[in-house]
Amino acid sequence: MKMGVPIYGTQAEDVDAAEDRELFDEILEKCKIPRPAGTTVFTTEEALKAANHLGYPVLIRPSYVLGGQGMQIAINDDDIREFMSIINRHVQEHPILVDKYLMGKEIEVDAVCDGEDILIPGIMEHIERAGIHSGDSISVYPAQTISQRAKDTIAEYTRRLAKALHVVGMINIQFIVCGEEVYVIEVNPRSSRTVPYISKVTGIPIVPLATKVILGYKLKDMGYTPGLQPEAKHIAIKMPVFSFEKIRGADISLGPEMKSTGECLGIAENFNEALYKAFIGAGIKLPKYKNMIITVKDEDQQEVVPIARRFEALGYRIYATRGTARVLKENGIKAIRTNKLEQPAPNLMDLILGHKIDVVIDTPPQGVEHQKDGFVIRRNAIETGVNVLTSLDTAEALVTSLENTDIQKLTLIDIAKIK
Repeated sequence: MKMGVPIYGTQAEDVDAAEDRELFDEILEKCKIPRPAGTTVFTTEEALKAANHLGYPVLIRPSYVLGGQGMQIAINDDDIREFMSIINRHVQEHPILVDKYLMGKEIEVDAVCDGEDILIPGIMEHIERAGIHSGDSISVYPAQTISQRAKDTIAEYTRRLAKALHVVGMINIQFIVCGEEVYVIEVNPRSSRTVPYISKVTGIPIVPLATKVILGYKLKDMGYTPGLQPEAKHIAIKMPVFSFEKIRGADISLGPEMKSTGECLGIAENFNEALYKAFIGAGIKLPKYKNMIITVKDEDQQEVVPIARRFEALGYRIYATRGTARVLKENGIKAIRTNKLEQPAPNLMDLILGHKIDVVIDTPPQGVEHQKDGFVIRRNAIETGVNVLTSLDTAEALVTSLENTDIQKLTLIDIAKIK
């Protein structure tokens, strides 16, 4: 713009308004749209003050970044100090964002706006709870667990934001739904990684439409009815694909920073079959040996019990570290206690290197991980071909797919005929 080059579509100042915290807050207030409480900081002292005022946990991240780069969830002051030291290794021209972390259902929308009307092909729902980057989450279309009221609110907020940001072309918005309350967490007036996915499963060609809109065409003139489009009859599930085994030293635990390198798609007439197809597409083909390891952080031990019970019902032999094994046994699950890495053999590493484990469920503690056993376990598991899950939501999705799908009865859907 400063060089005299005209910009087609959404203007640079409107893109900036979506990234600049003060400008964006003004837009949200004008549109009467709630967002998680937050503020901007530059120094560690300011970040500590903000985090303690908001109350832990908080999400801390640089502004003007892609893929959640540098984003972390902090649960105490030590986390703030460490994360700020990492972010400030590079000179920050823009403020650092500190937001209250909300534990809700994350929802995503891609839309096309012609400056007057907006077309929303569909609403996508993430299986993993908020805190996992949207690119690393399993995404479901159409959204399965939120109410029609929440869907209507999401469509209305999308319309208001597209208009307020003077969007001409594509816009991507991420929401958190807590009960019936809908909060905006991020707006990107551009294309996103989910555009090919939602285009394919709805039959609405978002990129060609956005291109024509940028050149001056109107949605109505191209034969489209503005607003949220009717939901498809089929279920489509986007599964992230990772390349951790090819990237030595990378920690595979999932969080706010994106780590996936691709994705695949499972489509069926029902949720469970679509989910099973998506797991197969991502290379997770179970069962093999029906042996698994569960080692979770203290706050996840009760939540993992029903998941473990369902794996046990499928015939899985469960190995667990002391704390997890104790909780599982107290709840009637036959867990075999195994030693940690620093303890005598046979320990976790012996099990993993024995090539007889199907899956490891390992949820690392949030914040600064002083104990590195979890990292070593996850790395060795991945490098020996073992499936590793670091989110209980993903583990629950996997056991659900195994319970409800017969691989001999999978149906075929011609994706080329979806309209």
